[in-house]
Amino acid sequence: MRLFACDYCDQVVHFDNRDCVSCGHRLGFVPELMAMYALETAGEAQSQLVGMPSERRVFCSNAALDVCNWLVDPRDGNEFCIACRHNRLVPNTSTSDGVQRWRRIGQAQRHLFYSILRWKIPHPNRTQDPQGGLVFDFLEDQLRPDGTIMVPMTGHDEGVIAIRAAEADDATMEFVRTSMNEPYRTLLGHFRHEIGHYIWNKLVRDGGRAGGFRSIFGDEREDYGVALRRYYAEGPRPGWNENFITPYASSHPWEDFAECVAHLLHIADTLETARSFGMAIDPRRGHREMATEVGFDPYRARSAQQLADAWVPLSIAINAIQRSMGQRDTYPFVMSAPVITKLNYVNKLVTACADRRDVGA
Repeated sequence: MRLFACDYCDQVVHFDNRDCVSCGHRLGFVPELMAMYALETAGEAQSQLVGMPSERRVFCSNAALDVCNWLVDPRDGNEFCIACRHNRLVPNTSTSDGVQRWRRIGQAQRHLFYSILRWKIPHPNRTQDPQGGLVFDFLEDQLRPDGTIMVPMTGHDEGVIAIRAAEADDATMEFVRTSMNEPYRTLLGHFRHEIGHYIWNKLVRDGGRAGGFRSIFGDEREDYGVALRRYYAEGPRPGWNENFITPYASSHPWEDFAECVAHLLHIADTLETARSFGMAIDPRRGHREMATEVGFDPYRARSAQQLADAWVPLSIAINAIQRSMGQRDTYPFVMSAPVITKLNYVNKLVTACADRRDVGA
């Protein structure tokens, strides 16, 4: 995630900031411009962009609960921002816990949409594409008559992404991490993994790219239910780390692809953060082959190898910092040659979306 600047006083601001700590102006993110803007009231609940006085915007309706800081063009005819208008079922906002969950979920969702918009990945809603449009259901746990809890499953089905709302609670997330032996499970990780399934539908299956996909990831026509039951009963494939980015990726080609999408998003977004801060890694003076400086736009990387060359030294440094703080490694995953080939396939898919849109602009 890159850094932004207040266009009134040039103070550095972050993606989730609501107000400028220097000049006090209210801030909002304009998704069609991919920038943060300082705002001044312009009447009728509208605000003008300080840096573009002729432009008027209103906050997404979810701003009323401090869930969202994105802006909407009042001529758009939609009360919700580009991200929030994809939501169908949202957490219960009648309780403070529900509102807090909604805020955390919204934060993760906006980070996902930042990447979607950077790559210009198609994201029709359910009105535009009734059969496969992108929609989110944030599902609450349900109390059964016998007193047990019915836990909803996080997953994807033809454009519908379901997220268990309770995992926005720290205690619940930690319990699930431990019980499922998934120490790197996060809300943002859920979004990035499940959008991978959506991208497969839209860009691979519907894009007529199944042949190329199978040559790299394997045949997705393998029985999915059987594959998952085998994974949970027997664990990952022997030697999985030689060919897969995570153990779960070895369960089925669909999961392999979704995990690669998630990791590409992790890597591109973190490299952009490093680039924004001007970070350069030189772990051993005189060993320049180990040094890295992110001198390119990770969202327009020419290959996964270019990403890996910058990412590996940076991730090693991040892990070392984590250990110094008594924390577990942030990124303990190995980018083997087969994994880089898979990431390269995904990178070509998503950057092609941006290239086509840029040419047509």
